[in-house]
Amino acid sequence: MFLSDNILMEEIYSLTTEEKSQFSDLYKQLMQITKDELKEGDYEQVKTYILEAAQTQAMQRDVFNLHPIILSMQTALIVATEIGMSRAAILAAMLNKLVLCGQVSEAQVRKDLGEDVGSIIRGLIRIDELYAKNPIVESENFRQLLLSFAEDMRVILIVIANRVCVMRQIKDAENDEARRRVAMESSYLYAPLAHKLGLYRLKSELEDLSLKYLERDAYYHIKEKLNATKKSRDAYIERFIHPVEERLKEAGLKFHMKGRTKSIHSIWQKMKKQKCPFEGVFDLFAIRVILDSPLEREKQDCWQVFSIITDMYQPNPKRMRDWLSIPKSNGYESLHITVMGPEGKWVEVQIRTERMDEVAERGLAAHWRYKGVKGGEAGVESWLQSIRNALESGDDLQLMDQFKMDLYEDEVFVFTPHGDLFKLPQGATVLDFAYAIHTKIGNHCTGGRIGGKMVTLRQELQSGDQVEIMTHVNQVPKQDWLNVAKTSRARAKIRQALKEMAASQAAFAKEELERKFKNRKIDVDEATLMHTMTRLGYRIVTDFYNALAEGTLEMNQVLDAYMLQVRHDRGEIVQQAQSAGNYQLPTDSNSPVSVKGGDEMVIDQNLSGIDYSLAKCCHPVYGDEVFGFLTAGGGIKIHRRDCPNAPALRNRYGYRIINARWAGKGSSQYAITLRIVGNDDLGIVNNITSIISKDEKLLLRSISIDSNDGLFNGTLTIMLDDTSRLKQLIQKIEGVRGVKNVTRL
Repeated sequence: MFLSDNILMEEIYSLTTEEKSQFSDLYKQLMQITKDELKEGDYEQVKTYILEAAQTQAMQRDVFNLHPIILSMQTALIVATEIGMSRAAILAAMLNKLVLCGQVSEAQVRKDLGEDVGSIIRGLIRIDELYAKNPIVESENFRQLLLSFAEDMRVILIVIANRVCVMRQIKDAENDEARRRVAMESSYLYAPLAHKLGLYRLKSELEDLSLKYLERDAYYHIKEKLNATKKSRDAYIERFIHPVEERLKEAGLKFHMKGRTKSIHSIWQKMKKQKCPFEGVFDLFAIRVILDSPLEREKQDCWQVFSIITDMYQPNPKRMRDWLSIPKSNGYESLHITVMGPEGKWVEVQIRTERMDEVAERGLAAHWRYKGVKGGEAGVESWLQSIRNALESGDDLQLMDQFKMDLYEDEVFVFTPHGDLFKLPQGATVLDFAYAIHTKIGNHCTGGRIGGKMVTLRQELQSGDQVEIMTHVNQVPKQDWLNVAKTSRARAKIRQALKEMAASQAAFAKEELERKFKNRKIDVDEATLMHTMTRLGYRIVTDFYNALAEGTLEMNQVLDAYMLQVRHDRGEIVQQAQSAGNYQLPTDSNSPVSVKGGDEMVIDQNLSGIDYSLAKCCHPVYGDEVFGFLTAGGGIKIHRRDCPNAPALRNRYGYRIINARWAGKGSSQYAITLRIVGNDDLGIVNNITSIISKDEKLLLRSISIDSNDGLFNGTLTIMLDDTSRLKQLIQKIEGVRGVKNVTRL
């Protein structure tokens, strides 16, 4: 056997004594766990590869001083035990670093161990090569990352396992900056990926470890609070579970129950969302009922448990989730209900079978082992196909943002008039549904009919809607459809259609311009025409012809400019040159800029009059400290310096940050949204709104109030002109009796 050969451990001289012992233990575990999965001779072949690699000293440690051989074995162990994958994935996880270092060729692996092992290694190497260029995935190489993911789902699962492995071991790493960057990427990309693939336990671990490395104080504060309240929490779970257990036993059901405390990251997110301390988070745990039921009785037994529990405790119908009838696209099946338990506390109860629980814990890899069960693999394959479609969109930044948004979306289930079921992300519109059915239907969509009622293509869909799409042959995609569509598939198809239309319009405009030149009997010189385009402010030829097609540039204007350029080239017109060194800006850099509207944004080196838009994520107003961000489309977005997205923008796209400041008088009106939390006392809302109505310079645009458990959580949108008035308003609202917190969104 492999480990009886002592020369192997001696030859890997790049390992420390502790690592050699660790390697030996890992190998024993892998042999034991995978003995029924691997073919005879697989481990002997792996032994040969590692011995050859050990003699070359080519294996380089990573930025955290982790040895690639140890890391590969640990990753393979997670792949085998915590995800439950098969032979090809386990071998690929063990060997991809050896192939990457050139110790064994991919062709040799394919020959010795099979095509599927080599195929997975190819995908893993492609990802490793991306990280060699940059230790964190950014927009430039995100497209290649998705290509690797979309080709084989097993590549994604192994990369997630590898990331979990790394995150577990970098607690004491000396390179804090590298740890923060890896933790940040784990949080915004790999945890959502694990969620999408049903790996809920690994997803929670990645989120908790990311919080630990990025916000250490918050992590340990919650951890200490959980430890301090564990005794009372366990006692309450026991009081809840005991009577339920007796009733389920009386019903003759085979089951076990357990209480599961929410993850630290989940609690932290609730604290931030609800603007409350740890003590204000009431649903710290969930009760799980896991049934031992045969496949044909699963649903029947789950609904029987549901009936028993809701007879004992008052349920909250708004918080009931049925993923039994229609599983999630990642294969997740369960019944979730929230009931009023002892002492008036809300308790979440999850009802599922042993099979469903294994799928929930280990994701799709577990799902594939069960035959005749719907959902799962087909759903995720559909999602991977949407990645392939989205790769056609052509914009890495938009693709990256849309991809991340798709990962965490909850799902709605809608039907065609014939009863065909479609799963879409929450917030999806009629337009998204049209593109989900077929690209042509999406391109010609004019609206829809839901429940016999006509709706626009902007209508958001709800689970259970039966939607009939209305089309017209003359309808074509429009630019603002990109603001309507929520799914990456729909947005990619809209962009593709707009590009094709723009190209067609530009070709038509070019033919029309050539005809105009012919009619005036003007011979066109290509170089002169290019100079004319530049004079008219167009650097890109397609932009020039699109402007002609849209009518923003007149044909006669082009003809006149062309003739002027001809005269200039002949020397008939002489322009007086001015040195760039003598050029002066039209405004004094130290004096405020006064314009007709009153407000002015001064961008970069005191340049005014530049087109910009205000970011919707932070809604800056006159008086805020701001900065500019150059978007992928070339426009400038103005953000507040304390914008929630500012750290990520500076960290990942620092080269796009532009200095900006307000000047002028501050006479424009801006929409400001405030979140208000307080006691649900009689008349408190009237007291708040009366403050606004008494001020003539304030205009209330909208108000939304939600009351729950004696607390109200509301948002107000107000029109005002600057930050000084905003501060005064917040102080007045905070002075209202019962108001606990006022926050600007």
